[in-house]
Amino acid sequence: MPQSRPLTNPCQRFLLGTLSVSQYTGVTLRKQAGGKDEVDTRAESLVGYKCVEANDLVVNIMLAWNGSMGVSQFCGIVSPSYCVYRFKADVQPWYFHFLLRSPTYKARIKAISTGIVESRLRMYTDDLYCLEVPLPPPAEQAAIVRYLDHTDGRIVRYLRSRERLIELLKEYRQAVIHESVTRGLDPDVPLKPSGVAWLGDVPAHWEVRRLKHWVGINEAVLPETTDPDFDFRYLEIGAVGTGVLVEEPSTICFAHAPSRARRIVKSGDTIISTVRTYLKAVWFAEEVNDALICSTGFAVLTPRRATAPKFVSYVVQNDAFTDRVTAESVGIAYPAIAESRFRSFHVCVPPLAEQAAIAAYLDKQTAAIDAAITRARREIDLLSEYRTRLIADVVTGQVDVREAAELSHLGKVIEPNAMVEKVLALENS
Repeated sequence: MPQSRPLTNPCQRFLLGTLSVSQYTGVTLRKQAGGKDEVDTRAESLVGYKCVEANDLVVNIMLAWNGSMGVSQFCGIVSPSYCVYRFKADVQPWYFHFLLRSPTYKARIKAISTGIVESRLRMYTDDLYCLEVPLPPPAEQAAIVRYLDHTDGRIVRYLRSRERLIELLKEYRQAVIHESVTRGLDPDVPLKPSGVAWLGDVPAHWEVRRLKHWVGINEAVLPETTDPDFDFRYLEIGAVGTGVLVEEPSTICFAHAPSRARRIVKSGDTIISTVRTYLKAVWFAEEVNDALICSTGFAVLTPRRATAPKFVSYVVQNDAFTDRVTAESVGIAYPAIAESRFRSFHVCVPPLAEQAAIAAYLDKQTAAIDAAITRARREIDLLSEYRTRLIADVVTGQVDVREAAELSHLGKVIEPNAMVEKVLALENS
């Protein structure tokens, strides 16, 4: 657990820079762009900024209701909109860090905050001082902190390892797709220059075509004369991930639909976002039984003769393709690519039978990778729920950890991965 560090120079705290606080990470050092050591603040002056010592409680009074508070392990300064509190000598600051960020106390803090709209709720000092809290004896506070520091640290490290695994699996998925749609499945195939810098060499028997000569683009749209009572399912960009839907289409009638709800999606089509393409929103519509419309922020690619529909989706899922679209996009907040420029993009096209073989291979490979990602995400969800419940039970006295604290000090605590395996086994039984 972080300990207080004496400051030999009253200005030493400023050398560590400004601090920020969030509901997810607690109090952290705000990093300055470029790795510079100077104090990072958006303000023109530091007048009014508040000093923070290690073990002080820092509260964002405008976001305290969602848990944006925490005890600091750093010395530094915070915005004037924050409040800084120093604990008395007979309490363990980190006990209150865990307590006040628990679901029970986040709900209580939200209830005592002042305001009409949730996003504008504020918790003032007088409200915080009126908050009732359980106060174990100092020795038990220390045991709770010791136990949670050890156990929570292990859980957090395990969660980070799962998150890193997901990122590695995503990178591997993209590498498999890229290799397959640019080189095919034969590692010994002869290559030729594609003539397109970002495509590089391609199999000698493949063709290099412009996208508009390979697939239809935005061929079907809803006319303005559409019946106002016509119902359809609608896909916004936020509903589409890379190769999957992250949200189900919403059902809406034409009269109440936004003006961008115009592009018709049919079975076998692939949609790709041409606005903020860096989000990599690409989806293959394998089977469409009802009317499905997507935003004009998508391009709808319709396969033509001698085109394997699923192969099209893998070509445009490829990072090399989406990165190129992003590079050619214009705008700051919502960069987008012009349809004429998008249509002129080059792609390398194998014979139809090879397209189908590549698509079948990628279906199998990506399904296995996606299953591993899903499992890792489920582990994260389970362990996050367990972590939240554990902290809440310990800091409110539902679980006595005085003896366990000694065991945790010796490292005799169940490993997070073993706990996850037990929960998954119970779910699958």
